[in-house]
Amino acid sequence: MIVALIIACEVGFWVLLALGLAVRYLLKRRRTSVVLLLCEPVLELVLFVVTAIDLKNGAEPSWEHGLAALYIGFTVAYGHYTIRWLDGHAAHRLGGAPKPVGPPRYGMPRARHGGRLWLRTLLAAAVACALLQGAVWYVGDSGDVSSLRSFQWAALRAAGIHGLVALAYLIWPKKAPAGTEDEQPFTSPKESARR
Repeated sequence: MIVALIIACEVGFWVLLALGLAVRYLLKRRRTSVVLLLCEPVLELVLFVVTAIDLKNGAEPSWEHGLAALYIGFTVAYGHYTIRWLDGHAAHRLGGAPKPVGPPRYGMPRARHGGRLWLRTLLAAAVACALLQGAVWYVGDSGDVSSLRSFQWAALRAAGIHGLVALAYLIWPKKAPAGTEDEQPFTSPKESARR
């Protein structure tokens, strides 16, 4: 049941996002689009509540509960970033705004961008680990929490691996090919829209 709910939340995320952006740029109703986009966190809240109820009703902690925590952590850390990124592209395609500048590919700007993404992954891991720890305490000694613990380690490993990749960009920055100009610094879609 939890896996089906995770899939439903993911589908709901993209449906609400598509509706919100369509209402904003095709129907020119900004307030309505904001309301639709603000419904996104409700999906994670529903997933959290259903997972807690499932555990309260005596379900054995399993990989499904761990996956739910990882999904919520990822959405907390990357949800707004994804919405902003897609909003910039929708503004370009549907609203006539200039094309958003992509992330930098070379040098220290690339390393800084990679570091900022790693901080998001760190936040995702922290949220997931906190939710999983709450579930461990909630279940207590009455159940096997090894699957929840293994998902905590998975979240920490993902943050660690991403941190090593970000560090590699810092230590060995990729150089721009000869004869090309340095790229413009990365600006978020929000900053691009202000120009």
